[in-house]
Order: sequence, then C-alpha cells, then structure tokens
Amino acid sequence: MAGTEGEWEAWMAAAQGGDARAYDRLLRACLPFLRAVVRRRIRDTAEAEDAVQDALLTIHQLRASYEPPRPIRPWMAAIADRRAIDRLRRHGRRQGRETPIDEFGETLAAPAANVAEERLDQARLRAAVAELPQAQRTALALAKLEDLSLAEASARSGMSVGALKVATHRAVKALRRRLGGAGE
Repeated sequence: MAGTEGEWEAWMAAAQGGDARAYDRLLRACLPFLRAVVRRRIRDTAEAEDAVQDALLTIHQLRASYEPPRPIRPWMAAIADRRAIDRLRRHGRRQGRETPIDEFGETLAAPAANVAEERLDQARLRAAVAELPQAQRTALALAKLEDLSLAEASARSGMSVGALKVATHRAVKALRRRLGGAGE
C-alpha cells in the first residue's frame, strides 16, 4: 500500500478535513517509508521502531501544520529524521550515566543489612525530593527521571527552557547538600 504520487498528499488533505479512513490509509502507507528514513540513522531494530513510533506521534500532533499543496514525503522524512536524532541523543545521554549490570552481577545478592540500608537511603531521597519546591520537583522529574529533552519538558511543564534548567540545577544542588553528596 505504498501510494502513488499525490495519493499521500490527498489522503493527508482529506485527513485534515476529518476523514479517518484517509488518515488510516496514509499512516499505513507511510510506515515503510518512515522505517527506511529512521534506519539510515539507527541500526538497532528496537530503537529504530521506537523512533518510528515517535515520528508517527509527531506527525499526528503536527498534521494540521502540513500544507496540502506541498509534497508530504520531505515533510514526513524531516520529522522521522529528527525523531531518530532525538532518540540517538537520548541514548547517548543515558549511556554516559549508566553502567552495564553484567559487570557487577555478583553484587546483586546483597546481604539483608545492605537491603535495609538501601531502603533507608531510598526513603531519605524520597523525603528530600518531597521537600523541594514544586517547580524543582517537576523539573527534576521531567528532565532527569523521565529523561525528556529540555524542549519536551518545557512543553509539558509550561516552564521556559531557561527556568527548567535553573530549577533542575537547584533541585540537584539541594539534594546533594541535603543528602551529603559530592559536587556541592
């Protein structure tokens, strides 16, 4: 169901007018195209499929911004390419902070004392986070825990990117100070 020249544009124009069947045809037809665009950047199949899903969501969110007389493939390709790049950046940030668990497999069977100590540390962290101002808790949750880009976190929280950066920095600094961590 690749769609002939001009069919995708016609389907999108109809979808913008509320035709759900045309929208369904368009999304089914463009899926192999989006996968091909993403696979040029991402080799890992699971990561690529996640990027394709991100692209489909973005296309859905931005469908009203498409201008019907223009070719749709370059518009879709740009969206898919950006989502692939976003996914690679997110992966790169995560990779810099994470250590593969295989290296420390023997430490997983922690003695009961370590488990109790870890629970106490988790409780202290939760309490410290709960004491942060709401803006800092929100910034910390979106930018660090959910690992959203600053633009995505800004859109979701309603905070500007600058305010989000400041709130995240202050939250991390307050937690380090409260919990006795390094880098004060």
